Amino acid sequence: MTHPAPAWLPRLMDGARAGGSFFNSFGEPDGRRSAVLMLFGPAAGGGEDVLLTQRSEVMRKHPGQVSFPGGGIDPDDADASAAALREAHEEVDLDARGVEVIGELQAVPLSVTGYHVTPVVAWWQQPGQVHAKSLHEVDRVARVRLADLADPQHRFTAVHPSRRFAAPAFEVDGLYVWGFTAILLDAVLRLSGFEQPWATGDERPVPPRFLQR
Repeated sequence: MTHPAPAWLPRLMDGARAGGSFFNSFGEPDGRRSAVLMLFGPAAGGGEDVLLTQRSEVMRKHPGQVSFPGGGIDPDDADASAAALREAHEEVDLDARGVEVIGELQAVPLSVTGYHVTPVVAWWQQPGQVHAKSLHEVDRVARVRLADLADPQHRFTAVHPSRRFAAPAFEVDGLYVWGFTAILLDAVLRLSGFEQPWATGDERPVPPRFLQR
């Protein structure tokens, strides 16, 4: 069954591309390029969800952390969208034939890795089965409801002690979402109109398991 894209997706794209938005607060990308797939789809029981992965504990970089499917843009990739879809197929066995790419957003620099990451916004017209196809990269695949991410009970500010890093974070469906992924999700909720008032002053240290490696 084909599901039409919801009305808030164009609003998200317009807001993200507007002057002064989070996604337009950076200069032109310089250096290594990568892409992530921000895949939204119809959630069971109504509303929409987003596809997230939990990285494998054996990964050399950021083990166990929650992220969007994605990775480096290869020379053979036509563009960032092609790279994001390829990576999603390799990581979670996503069938791109059921996916409508809405557009690419301005690349965001990721200071920890040095990559400039292009978020690729897509809609799951025909949702299919996904799973942790690449077991050395992915431990878990989850479709998380946007309404649950927007729930103030699931939101707080994560504080990284050594880097003096403080940014929005989420705990939902057994996932601890912080860092770059949480920052992107925070921007999505705000620009799409899903955001609810939440306690930004609720500051919690990042769990030690994410700081040791």
